[in-house]
Amino acid sequence: MPSRKFADGEVVRGRWPGSSLYYEVEILSHDSGSQLYTVKYKDGTELELKESDIKPLTSFRQRKSGSASSSPSRRRGSRSRSRSRSPGRPPRSSRRSASASHQADIKEMRKEVLEVKLTPLVLKPFGNSISRYNGETERTERGGMPHRHAEEKFHLSEERSYVSTQYSLRPRREEIKAMDSKEENIVTTTRSASLKTAQAPATQTKDLEFGGVPGVLLIMLGLPACLCLLLLMCKQKDPSLLNFPPPLPAWQDLWETRVFGVYILWFLMQALFYLLPVGKVVEGMPLADGRRLKYRLNGFCALLLTSAVIGAAVFWGADLYYVYSHFLQFALAAAAFSLGLSVYLAVRAAGAPPGALAPSSSGNAIYDFFIGRELNPRIGTFDLKYFCELRPGLIGWVVVNLAMLLAEMRLRNRAAPSLAMTLVNSFQLLYVVDALWNEEALLTTMDITHDGFGFMLAFGDLVWVPFIYSFQAFYLVGHPNEVSWPMASLIIALKLCGYVVFRRANSQKNAFRKNPADPKLAHLKTIHTSTGKDLLVSGWWGFVRHPNYLGDLLMALAWSLPCGFGHALPYFYVAYFTVLLVHREARDERHCRRRYGLAWEQYCRRVPYRILPRVY
Repeated sequence: MPSRKFADGEVVRGRWPGSSLYYEVEILSHDSGSQLYTVKYKDGTELELKESDIKPLTSFRQRKSGSASSSPSRRRGSRSRSRSRSPGRPPRSSRRSASASHQADIKEMRKEVLEVKLTPLVLKPFGNSISRYNGETERTERGGMPHRHAEEKFHLSEERSYVSTQYSLRPRREEIKAMDSKEENIVTTTRSASLKTAQAPATQTKDLEFGGVPGVLLIMLGLPACLCLLLLMCKQKDPSLLNFPPPLPAWQDLWETRVFGVYILWFLMQALFYLLPVGKVVEGMPLADGRRLKYRLNGFCALLLTSAVIGAAVFWGADLYYVYSHFLQFALAAAAFSLGLSVYLAVRAAGAPPGALAPSSSGNAIYDFFIGRELNPRIGTFDLKYFCELRPGLIGWVVVNLAMLLAEMRLRNRAAPSLAMTLVNSFQLLYVVDALWNEEALLTTMDITHDGFGFMLAFGDLVWVPFIYSFQAFYLVGHPNEVSWPMASLIIALKLCGYVVFRRANSQKNAFRKNPADPKLAHLKTIHTSTGKDLLVSGWWGFVRHPNYLGDLLMALAWSLPCGFGHALPYFYVAYFTVLLVHREARDERHCRRRYGLAWEQYCRRVPYRILPRVY
């Protein structure tokens, strides 16, 4: 096997395909089969070059003009001198006519030039000068000027169209989205459509997740049916398999217009709290075009205001037992609302510009209805996806739990809630408070940065969270369980252990994303990637690849244990959540492998376990 001349990470000069110009590039990898080097130019473009098209930096002499090539005038002068010394020189008149013909040919060729205008996302040098970090590194050149709006033009003649077949252009996912969002970056030529197609960025093929179109259809039909089935079984006095399936209620017991009106009122109240000018405003992750959307962090204030409103309503005679007695109707009202919202999102996304589409969108109408086509649908400054992620469903989860606690006291004639109900309410309240207190961490999650807003997130946020995550409290109302204090102590210890792992891991990750140069994080070991970002391989993230998922699973188990072991229904959440996290981990794995390449493989060797040590 022939030995390679240049090493990964080495900075050299690479010839731009179809020209004699050499530019500074970084060696990313080498294919021993094709003997091609994958290199990265400073504008972010990645090419595969032959070894003969790569030269060390030391092989170039510094010219006074600073150019790597001789000026055209100098080359023309040398050629004319060589022709003057030629013994077979034609007569002067012939030379003049030939020169005129040559100039005419040049003018004709200039008319046939294809102009490609490349607008880089952010030009990143190969150093590690970090000027600001808010979830994504922003790098500057040595002069300190960011290349956020830098533009570079290349004029490629028709004769050089062979570049598209001889070299493999492989822009990254982020760069493809940036190019798609700015259609004016590719200027059409008057020559031929085939040349334009050869120079344009290749269309990205997408691998449909969740089983593709058949899978998402099954999920969209199965989730509402599963929700109704679980709630109906839990409402039975004996939710055993002998009583499966549960009897279906009459239509009037499934739908009530008043319940739907109460749910709409709840949604509008949370929207009003979201619009209040309280809380700090932060910037989200960079979009494909380099912009950062602004978000107001007032979720914890919304929880406090909701608590005040609910407390005042109860004081003035409102009965939260109504939530328990119409629990299935509230769930179906929320499902109907989420379906209507999904239809609205699909209709408005049909006219969305390419730059507003989510990386997960595919172009298939059914799949995009489920996964979401638009990344950040907004009505003015009102961000629909960000609002639904933490407000109506998450805060509604707390209200539902409180309603179940009061229903248990009423039905069981208790002066105080049971220890099991108290544990479930306390554990889940801590989880919600933590999420709203650390609201900014949501901006770096896959839900915000990658997935669009469609049926998957709408149904999950507005229906699944408040009506399935509160399943333990709903179960305890009809099936009480007495928990001893020793058992309660063990459950509390498990909950605290899971919470510490969950919170410390997330805090470490978010602090590193904000400012990787923080002296408090200097002890952490990292692996550098070609994207400019580093991967943590020590601390909590050196223990397993997803320590936050491990903490989540421990907390989920602690929520279910107060319900006892009389039935498997309270543990449905644990089983579902395990499947959810394993699937999400697999999605993260595919995304990171495509983005980081060899660096991710190195990371996987350093941190072999995914969620649980010694399981995978």
